Amino acid sequence: MSRRTTTSTDVALIAGFAALIAVCALLPAIAVGSSGVPITLQTFAVLLVGAVLGAKRGFLAVLLYVVVGLAGLPVFSGGAGGLAVLAGPSVGYLLAFAPAAFLCGFLVERLPRAKVATSVPLIFLAGWLSSLLVIHPLGIAGLVVRLDLSWADAFVVDLAYWPGDIAKNLAMALVATAVHRAFPDLLPRRTPAEHPAPAAA
Repeated sequence: MSRRTTTSTDVALIAGFAALIAVCALLPAIAVGSSGVPITLQTFAVLLVGAVLGAKRGFLAVLLYVVVGLAGLPVFSGGAGGLAVLAGPSVGYLLAFAPAAFLCGFLVERLPRAKVATSVPLIFLAGWLSSLLVIHPLGIAGLVVRLDLSWADAFVVDLAYWPGDIAKNLAMALVATAVHRAFPDLLPRRTPAEHPAPAAA
């Protein structure tokens, strides 16, 4: 019975946070240059999902959002949906969302539990590293492929998104720590292998 309840809770959380990403994606976007990739709250939501749900459930929530959008529902930025999105310049950023949520969740899961609910800088660092290591590299690759830019030019285009990402990661960290203070058991419990007992003297 307990296992069944836990599974139902996980499914509800995954579906609910996938819907949150869709809401953030549909909020008004800010156009940046001529790249065709606007600034949206998607990155905020994607990393928040990872920081709040952990690696596995965060990955599944973002994957659900992406799959639903590619299936045709208008849940992407600007109300877009369908496979045609993969032909656009934002394809790299879109494909980076699920692994970025996984990495952010993976890093947050390994923080001391007391820090998860109190340390905004550590949560911010987990999100910013996920942006730097996953979202921006894959986003740049998408710009190179879809806009026929050089890697250097695509990097310059991507730099325009960095200030917004820093602000969004700071907001994400503030919200995530507040959520963990309110719901301290929301992150998955660590297994003994991940949190070994101290050795005997």
